[in-house]
Amino acid sequence: MKIIKMMLALLVATSVFLAGCAEEPAQEEMDIVETAVDAGSFETLVLALQSSGLDETLSGEGPFTVFAPTDEAFEALPEGTLEDLLEDEEVLTYHVVAGEYMSSDITDMTSAETVQGEEIAIEVSDGSVMVNDASVIQADIETGNGVIHVIDKVIMPPSMKDSTQTTDMGMSGDY
Repeated sequence: MKIIKMMLALLVATSVFLAGCAEEPAQEEMDIVETAVDAGSFETLVLALQSSGLDETLSGEGPFTVFAPTDEAFEALPEGTLEDLLEDEEVLTYHVVAGEYMSSDITDMTSAETVQGEEIAIEVSDGSVMVNDASVIQADIETGNGVIHVIDKVIMPPSMKDSTQTTDMGMSGDY
């Protein structure tokens, strides 16, 4: 009888232990826009995405790779420039690549075609990654529909280089 009670106690203890170890249902991962909003350091980018309607696209299925300038990167633009950029979807889509490219994928690349249609230059040197003349300051923020790499500058499409005076905007460099 003692053995039966011990086995029963062991069975109950094992059941309680296993119930405590059971995995909770996986929460749905946030998409790129939700992740950017949640981070709190992309308010200007989120505003630009919302004003252009690109927030709906980047909330979609994907996958996408976004090179996301911080609020500080937008603040570094000369006065009046930000308002012009917010009206031009071309600049925003130049920061987006179709497909999901983690930092391990980027190290083997020299360029990538953006959703805007033009190439961004990618250079890896001494563990640092440059996208055009912007530095990747945080990589591999995984989302439910892609990945975000944080950059320290707003990058401009080569086709806009002449029309927007990128050297006055602190965006000089070869594209």
